[in-house]
Amino acid sequence: MTTTAQKLLTADDLLCLHSEGVHGELIRGVLQETMPPGELHGKTNVRLAARLFNFVERHQLGELTSGDAGVLIERDPDTVRGPDIAFFSVERMPPGPALAGYSETVPDLVVAIVSPNDKEAAIYDKARMWLTHGVRLVWVVRPAPRTVEIHRPGQPTTVIDDSATLDGADVLPGFTCPLSDIFPPIE
Repeated sequence: MTTTAQKLLTADDLLCLHSEGVHGELIRGVLQETMPPGELHGKTNVRLAARLFNFVERHQLGELTSGDAGVLIERDPDTVRGPDIAFFSVERMPPGPALAGYSETVPDLVVAIVSPNDKEAAIYDKARMWLTHGVRLVWVVRPAPRTVEIHRPGQPTTVIDDSATLDGADVLPGFTCPLSDIFPPIE
Protein backbone atom coordinates (compact mmCIF):
# COMPACT_ATOMS: atom_id res chain seq x y z
CA MET A 1 0.00 0.00 0.00
CA THR A 2 1.33 3.43 -0.97
CA THR A 3 0.40 6.64 0.79
CA THR A 4 1.05 10.12 -0.42
CA ALA A 5 2.11 12.69 2.15
CA GLN A 6 -0.08 15.77 2.27
CA LYS A 7 1.70 18.90 1.08
CA LEU A 8 1.77 21.43 3.88
CA LEU A 9 0.85 24.97 2.90
CA THR A 10 2.65 28.14 3.93
CA ALA A 11 1.29 31.53 4.91
CA ASP A 12 2.15 32.75 1.39
CA ASP A 13 0.13 29.88 -0.10
CA LEU A 14 -2.83 30.90 2.07
CA LEU A 15 -2.63 34.49 0.81
CA CYS A 16 -2.70 33.24 -2.77
CA LEU A 17 -5.68 30.99 -2.05
CA HIS A 18 -7.53 33.92 -0.50
CA SER A 19 -7.11 35.92 -3.71
CA GLU A 20 -8.70 32.94 -5.52
CA GLY A 21 -11.74 33.05 -3.23
CA VAL A 22 -10.71 30.30 -0.78
CA HIS A 23 -11.25 31.40 2.83
CA GLY A 24 -9.93 29.81 5.98
CA GLU A 25 -7.12 29.45 8.45
CA LEU A 26 -3.90 27.49 8.29
CA ILE A 27 -3.29 25.11 11.19
CA ARG A 28 0.26 23.71 11.14
CA GLY A 29 0.27 23.80 7.35
CA VAL A 30 -3.21 22.36 6.82
CA LEU A 31 -5.98 24.51 5.37
CA GLN A 32 -9.14 24.73 7.47
CA GLU A 33 -11.72 26.28 5.16
CA THR A 34 -14.42 28.47 6.67
CA MET A 35 -17.84 29.46 5.48
CA PRO A 36 -19.47 32.89 5.85
CA PRO A 37 -20.78 32.91 9.43
CA GLY A 38 -24.11 34.69 8.95
CA GLU A 39 -25.89 37.90 9.82
CA LEU A 40 -26.00 37.49 13.61
CA HIS A 41 -22.21 36.99 13.68
CA GLY A 42 -21.63 39.99 11.42
CA LYS A 43 -23.85 42.36 13.39
CA THR A 44 -22.29 41.29 16.69
CA ASN A 45 -18.81 41.79 15.21
CA VAL A 46 -19.57 45.31 13.98
CA ARG A 47 -21.16 46.40 17.25
CA LEU A 48 -18.23 45.23 19.37
CA ALA A 49 -15.53 46.32 16.90
CA ALA A 50 -17.02 49.84 16.73
CA ARG A 51 -16.94 50.21 20.50
CA LEU A 52 -13.40 48.86 20.74
CA PHE A 53 -12.21 51.05 17.85
CA ASN A 54 -13.66 54.23 19.37
CA PHE A 55 -12.03 53.46 22.74
CA VAL A 56 -8.63 52.48 21.30
CA GLU A 57 -8.50 55.50 18.97
CA ARG A 58 -9.64 57.98 21.61
CA HIS A 59 -6.90 56.81 24.00
CA GLN A 60 -4.27 56.07 21.31
CA LEU A 61 -3.70 52.58 22.72
CA GLY A 62 -2.71 50.75 19.54
CA GLU A 63 -4.26 49.07 16.53
CA LEU A 64 -7.31 46.90 15.83
CA THR A 65 -7.95 44.43 13.05
CA SER A 66 -11.21 42.76 12.16
CA GLY A 67 -12.66 40.47 9.54
CA ASP A 68 -10.29 37.53 10.03
CA ALA A 69 -7.26 39.64 9.03
CA GLY A 70 -4.88 36.80 9.87
CA VAL A 71 -1.99 36.50 12.31
CA LEU A 72 0.95 34.22 11.58
CA ILE A 73 1.69 32.57 14.94
CA GLU A 74 3.82 29.55 13.98
CA ARG A 75 6.33 28.73 11.25
CA ASP A 76 7.47 25.44 9.72
CA PRO A 77 4.73 24.38 9.50
CA ASP A 78 2.86 27.68 9.37
CA THR A 79 -0.21 28.50 11.43
CA VAL A 80 -2.30 31.52 10.47
CA ARG A 81 -5.35 32.21 12.63
CA GLY A 82 -7.98 34.79 11.76
CA PRO A 83 -9.47 36.47 14.83
CA ASP A 84 -12.80 38.20 14.34
CA ILE A 85 -11.31 41.18 16.19
CA ALA A 86 -7.75 41.66 17.47
CA PHE A 87 -6.23 44.46 19.53
CA PHE A 88 -2.48 45.15 19.36
CA SER A 89 -1.09 47.54 21.98
CA VAL A 90 1.40 50.20 20.90
CA GLU A 91 4.01 48.28 22.91
CA ARG A 92 3.54 45.22 20.68
CA MET A 93 2.77 46.97 17.39
CA PRO A 94 4.02 50.54 17.11
CA PRO A 95 2.08 52.74 14.65
CA GLY A 96 3.16 52.36 11.06
CA PRO A 97 2.04 51.23 7.65
CA ALA A 98 -0.11 48.12 7.41
CA LEU A 99 1.34 44.93 5.95
CA ALA A 100 -0.06 43.45 2.74
CA GLY A 101 0.36 39.99 4.28
CA TYR A 102 -0.24 38.55 7.72
CA SER A 103 0.95 40.17 10.90
CA GLU A 104 3.53 38.21 12.87
CA THR A 105 2.80 40.25 15.98
CA VAL A 106 0.75 38.43 18.58
CA PRO A 107 -2.29 40.49 19.66
CA ASP A 108 -2.97 41.47 23.26
CA LEU A 109 -6.70 40.75 22.91
CA VAL A 110 -8.45 38.32 20.57
CA VAL A 111 -12.20 38.21 20.06
CA ALA A 112 -13.71 35.03 18.63
CA ILE A 113 -17.40 35.25 17.76
CA VAL A 114 -18.98 31.81 17.70
CA SER A 115 -20.88 30.86 14.55
CA PRO A 116 -23.61 28.21 14.33
CA ASN A 117 -21.28 25.78 12.50
CA ASP A 118 -18.38 26.08 15.01
CA LYS A 119 -17.50 22.94 16.96
CA GLU A 120 -17.05 23.27 20.74
CA ALA A 121 -13.68 21.50 20.74
CA ALA A 122 -12.37 23.81 18.00
CA ILE A 123 -13.52 26.91 19.89
CA TYR A 124 -11.72 25.77 23.04
CA ASP A 125 -8.58 24.77 21.08
CA LYS A 126 -8.47 28.16 19.37
CA ALA A 127 -8.73 30.05 22.68
CA ARG A 128 -5.98 27.86 24.21
CA MET A 129 -3.75 28.31 21.14
CA TRP A 130 -4.01 32.09 21.37
CA LEU A 131 -3.11 32.07 25.06
CA THR A 132 -0.21 29.68 24.46
CA HIS A 133 1.24 32.14 21.93
CA GLY A 134 1.12 35.14 24.27
CA VAL A 135 -2.35 36.65 23.90
CA ARG A 136 -3.27 38.20 27.25
CA LEU A 137 -7.05 38.12 26.93
CA VAL A 138 -9.46 36.10 24.76
CA TRP A 139 -13.17 36.83 24.57
CA VAL A 140 -15.29 34.03 23.11
CA VAL A 141 -18.51 35.80 22.20
CA ARG A 142 -21.64 33.66 21.85
CA PRO A 143 -24.44 35.67 20.19
CA ALA A 144 -26.86 32.88 21.09
CA PRO A 145 -27.12 32.45 24.17
CA ARG A 146 -25.77 36.03 24.53
CA THR A 147 -22.73 35.25 26.70
CA VAL A 148 -19.00 35.91 26.66
CA GLU A 149 -16.35 33.51 27.92
CA ILE A 150 -13.30 35.30 29.25
CA HIS A 151 -10.01 33.41 28.93
CA ARG A 152 -6.77 34.61 30.54
CA PRO A 153 -3.43 32.82 30.93
CA GLY A 154 -3.25 30.76 34.10
CA GLN A 155 -6.77 31.65 35.21
CA PRO A 156 -10.05 29.77 35.08
CA THR A 157 -12.48 30.73 32.32
CA THR A 158 -15.30 32.98 33.44
CA VAL A 159 -18.64 33.42 31.69
CA ILE A 160 -20.81 36.53 31.77
CA ASP A 161 -24.27 37.01 30.30
CA ASP A 162 -25.94 39.97 28.62
CA SER A 163 -26.96 41.51 31.96
CA ALA A 164 -23.25 42.05 32.72
CA THR A 165 -20.65 44.55 31.53
CA LEU A 166 -17.60 43.47 29.57
CA ASP A 167 -14.39 45.16 30.62
CA GLY A 168 -10.90 45.30 29.20
CA ALA A 169 -9.17 44.47 32.51
CA ASP A 170 -5.44 45.32 32.38
CA VAL A 171 -5.30 44.81 28.59
CA LEU A 172 -7.64 47.73 27.81
CA PRO A 173 -7.89 49.58 31.15
CA GLY A 174 -11.03 51.68 31.34
CA PHE A 175 -12.88 49.93 28.51
CA THR A 176 -16.37 48.84 29.52
CA CYS A 177 -19.35 47.85 27.44
CA PRO A 178 -22.72 46.50 28.53
CA LEU A 179 -23.08 43.16 26.74
CA SER A 180 -26.68 44.00 25.91
CA ASP A 181 -25.26 46.73 23.59
CA ILE A 182 -23.34 44.29 21.39
CA PHE A 183 -25.93 41.58 20.92
CA PRO A 184 -28.54 42.30 18.26
CA PRO A 185 -32.10 41.01 18.75
CA ILE A 186 -32.62 37.46 17.46
CA GLU A 187 -35.70 36.28 15.61
